[in-house]
Amino acid sequence: MKNYAQISLYSGFVSTKNTVSKSPAMLTEHLEGARGGVSKHPVYGDCMNSLNKLTAALLGLTLVLLAGTARADQLADIKARGTLVCGVLANFEPFGYQDPASREIVGYDVDYCKGIAKALGVKPVLQVVSMEARVPELLQGRIDVLAAVLGYSPARAAQLDFTHQYYVARQILAVKSGGPFKVRDDLNGKRVSTIKGSSNIAIMGRVMPSVQLVSYDDAPSAFLAMVQGKANGFVVSEPIMHRFAAKLGTSVNVEALSPPVGLEHWGLGIKKGEPALLDAVNNALDGMEKSGESQQIFDKWLGARTIYQMHRDFKTGPVQG
Repeated sequence: MKNYAQISLYSGFVSTKNTVSKSPAMLTEHLEGARGGVSKHPVYGDCMNSLNKLTAALLGLTLVLLAGTARADQLADIKARGTLVCGVLANFEPFGYQDPASREIVGYDVDYCKGIAKALGVKPVLQVVSMEARVPELLQGRIDVLAAVLGYSPARAAQLDFTHQYYVARQILAVKSGGPFKVRDDLNGKRVSTIKGSSNIAIMGRVMPSVQLVSYDDAPSAFLAMVQGKANGFVVSEPIMHRFAAKLGTSVNVEALSPPVGLEHWGLGIKKGEPALLDAVNNALDGMEKSGESQQIFDKWLGARTIYQMHRDFKTGPVQG
């Protein structure tokens, strides 16, 4: 084994492997006087200054080395353990929900997680998150990728990195048919329900600041509030409105007011400081677009043969704010 010098920093001494020097307070410099006498001049101050500089330098070097060691490449960790942990919702059909027959978590977002894991050569692991806690779960390192209807906003982009967009949602105001509200702006100053943690809150603040927003824990509760008259309207992405309307059947008619509140560009969330993982996920998304897999996922969950009967009019690409 190589013989490295070991330096210990304590209050009273400086120690190396082979030598120990006593405290600088005990050091004196013997100088010959001009007349042959001996005078003693303490050099405590100079030694302490040198020791302080040495201590600071060593501590700084140690912090740099520790930081370099602790800095992990998340993509390398994912490949090493063989799994990609995706944060998904379990109550937001058709993007992430529990299938009543199989009891498994399925949906549009889930299929994207599986496609990305396949491209990375690992297995997907689904971890259910709530709408409100989804971003903190990512920032605290409990998940690798957030696939949970994550709409782009400048505030979110300051917290995490967005991948390329994989969905573009029309945000609309839903109301009961036959009521006094005919166009979107008829709801100015009225009560509108929304979902806690939804990016629609920020959108409404910009587009219709006079609206009184009432937040609910999930989409069904917010929709029910509108149906029961607790709110005059419900701000929601277009497919969610179609799903609720289909489930209600003819008992309650629901319609979307024009024009839409806006477009929301969804990306997957990646913790900041992981450029290799971000590039790998973007490459996977681009590959899914080119292969036609993205179109297949859209058709499966939102296309003409579903209750949503929607048409895909966007492509995978950089998120547009």
